[in-house]
Amino acid sequence: MLEILLQTRTCARTHTYRHMRVHTNAYAHTNTHTHTHTYIHYKISLKSVHNILKSLRADHFDECFLFFAVQFKLHVGQFSFFLPVCMCVGTALSGKAPQETEKMGRLHFTLDYNFTDNMLVVGILQAAELPAMDVGGSSDPYVKLYLLLDKKKKFETKVHMKNFDPNFNETFSFKVPYTELGGRTLVMTVYDFDRFSKHDAIGAVKIPMSTADFSQSLEEWRDLQKAEKEESEKLGDVCLSLRYVPTAGKLTVMILEARNLKKMDVGGLSDPYVKIHFMQNGKRLKKKKTTIKKNSLNPYYNESFSFEVPCEQIEKVQIAVTVLDYDKIGKNDAIGKVVLGASNTGTEQRHWSDMLANPRRPIAQWHSLRHQEEVNSLLYLKQSLKPHILPLI
Repeated sequence: MLEILLQTRTCARTHTYRHMRVHTNAYAHTNTHTHTHTYIHYKISLKSVHNILKSLRADHFDECFLFFAVQFKLHVGQFSFFLPVCMCVGTALSGKAPQETEKMGRLHFTLDYNFTDNMLVVGILQAAELPAMDVGGSSDPYVKLYLLLDKKKKFETKVHMKNFDPNFNETFSFKVPYTELGGRTLVMTVYDFDRFSKHDAIGAVKIPMSTADFSQSLEEWRDLQKAEKEESEKLGDVCLSLRYVPTAGKLTVMILEARNLKKMDVGGLSDPYVKIHFMQNGKRLKKKKTTIKKNSLNPYYNESFSFEVPCEQIEKVQIAVTVLDYDKIGKNDAIGKVVLGASNTGTEQRHWSDMLANPRRPIAQWHSLRHQEEVNSLLYLKQSLKPHILPLI
């Protein structure tokens, strides 16, 4: 007797998963022995599978194509073997017409141009009907936006955890002369945040600026389309943990490791180390650094650094983390940089918020490195809005 586990998945945007355990009279026969393995031949007819599907209620499924994985649990003596088989039934039990394209959701945004300051102002208002991207059936969306052909200057919204219809209500500005705006394209991509792995692109909206009418503000909903793979230069990632103890007023930053760092030396490697700047109100107050790891693009550090931060100041501080390539003779070149703090956006702000929400507990997260010039320009832009604060150089 074979025990079959059916895992069904509809094509609905809700990505509903159902598990059913059924039995069939399919049987195993003929054991074939070799000097290293025992092969079990099993027989199961398509008619048996068809009968199983017919026994399932048709109203369990919303869409047309029914995909399922069949896992055979074969009992032979005291051993059990699991034999996965992937199958696809092209006709739905419900008999509905096939869905041509999978819905990726919609994005609500505004566009405006400030002719006085030569600034393109983009408002990310909300997203709706986003698909489930995580194993648990949820999504943690945020929006990344930039102007082609300048991918170095990117903005990110805050991350909204477990939300298919997030309200962002964030505004971003790109300084670009109006005479150059017509040749640019605005790209807004919705991502699913993941603390320990690559963030998945849910979908994107592209708007050629030559098609936009800036005689008045534009507010619009657009369907998300399949996002193209980013071809920007990869600088690598850094993994660090943050821990804050409010009672002691102590902030601990632990640099754990880095991966896939950009090759900086002639020999195709790097000698990376990490420099940490503790900043308050845009001013650098303290500086610390890790040891140097020779000839490595995937260094492991596991080094911690502590800073005294009273509770009333924690919302005003930032931690700048820069990965550099050590050079005995010349200047140490920056590979990439990331800044974390309450005033930041995107995944950096998410990490900071999670730290504050979990006092005394270390919170680790991977961060993609950005060009140092890009990060510094964003910091300068933020500080320039506060005349009483010196800009970061």
